[in-house]
Amino acid sequence: MDLTLRIWRQPHHDAPGDFVRYQVTDVPREASFLEMLDLLNEQLMARNEEPVVFESDCREGICGTCGVMIDGRPHGPWQNTATCQLHMRAYRDGDEITVEPWRAAGFPVIKDLAVDRSAFDRIIEAGGYISTPTGAAPDANMIPVDKATADRAFEAAACIGCGACVAACPNGAAQLFAGAKVAQLNMLPQGQPERYQRATEVVDTMEAFFGSCTNHGECQAACPKDISVDVIAWLNRDYRKAKLSGARAS
Repeated sequence: MDLTLRIWRQPHHDAPGDFVRYQVTDVPREASFLEMLDLLNEQLMARNEEPVVFESDCREGICGTCGVMIDGRPHGPWQNTATCQLHMRAYRDGDEITVEPWRAAGFPVIKDLAVDRSAFDRIIEAGGYISTPTGAAPDANMIPVDKATADRAFEAAACIGCGACVAACPNGAAQLFAGAKVAQLNMLPQGQPERYQRATEVVDTMEAFFGSCTNHGECQAACPKDISVDVIAWLNRDYRKAKLSGARAS
């Protein structure tokens, strides 16, 4: 099928950008959205035009680098789907599709559709660790964890750090991401020594880059891994306990 793409082009963060229309032809319906962008770039390079910059790595819905806004929705029209998992059968011949980068102060544009997600790295550095000496894997597995708790922690750990939650939030908040990264450790016995210190440092770091949550719920709706806003409640509870009681692990 043939499509019209309205793509955001911006040479670098400090330069102005604008939408540019492109025609991409002979797109297979079984192609993924990123494969369609690959095809567009091949056609652009064949005409000696500069290809569109976008990010991808695993293309299996795991790494989170592929995220873009598609027709105003993070990752496009399919629920619980990363951009790399969106296929062109979601569209019809002749459709016009608007593609742009995440729009958030915490994610400055690098070029075209690529944004700088290093603020997420700073958040993980602030609290993404445990100090419990578990030894080898069999020793770690001897620490009892009930199934309900393990399931909740695993659901939080499914976060791929794509940034869709921030892009969807009217406030540009990152509480869903931060909540997931805190909950996956704070729910487990191995994460208890730094529990309150972790919550405090993650929230304080997050607020240096992103806006504040006011419970719109857009983050959960946009998340490709369907992570619940319950993790935000976990984060807020532990943060308030730490601040009100001075509970900080040494």
